[in-house]
Amino acid sequence: MGAIRLERKPSPERLDQLGIAGWPVWSKEVSTFPWTYDCAETCYLLEGEVVVTPDGGEPVEIRAGDLATFPAGLSCTWEVRRPLRKHYNFG
Repeated sequence: MGAIRLERKPSPERLDQLGIAGWPVWSKEVSTFPWTYDCAETCYLLEGEVVVTPDGGEPVEIRAGDLATFPAGLSCTWEVRRPLRKHYNFG
């Protein structure tokens, strides 16, 4: 299983290339919860801040403007520190 991949502040061209504007949007209040990815997910944070800690791994801080990819099979804990809005895409 791979690690969380993080791109800080990808360019508008990169976002267009991925088609992010057409992806669904998910929102979450400040909270902490466990999560396991059945399939890979790429997300782009529109608002907020979250720390994702893989089971047995190092925490990864993701903020508004960041693009993150989570590998299939990853088990982790999400700690939403500021209310979150993100575009997301599975697969």
